[in-house]
Amino acid sequence: MFYLLTETTGEAAAAPAWMSWMGVVVVYGLFFLALWFFLFRPQSKERKRIAGMIANMEVGDCVLTTSGFYGIVIDITDDTVIVEFGNNKNCRIPMDKSAISKVEKANE
Repeated sequence: MFYLLTETTGEAAAAPAWMSWMGVVVVYGLFFLALWFFLFRPQSKERKRIAGMIANMEVGDCVLTTSGFYGIVIDITDDTVIVEFGNNKNCRIPMDKSAISKVEKANE
């Protein structure tokens, strides 16, 4: 609790109630600011990076799926891609774009 000294008597007087509430609001504000800075901001940056990577995906690029399989992009539509897995060129699977976690360009 905050105490203020009065000028005339030098005794401690109780602080107004709004000062204690202001301290609580400041502490919670700092807590939520730290939560945003360390959790939500990096997550949104990563989401934007992945969305940009998928938007720049082209036919022939090597992709890594969220399940851990590497494949080559054969066809791209609005929300799906057809990925070819393996060496025999017979395993072509249509996948949702959200199932792709990494894209490596064919010319790199």
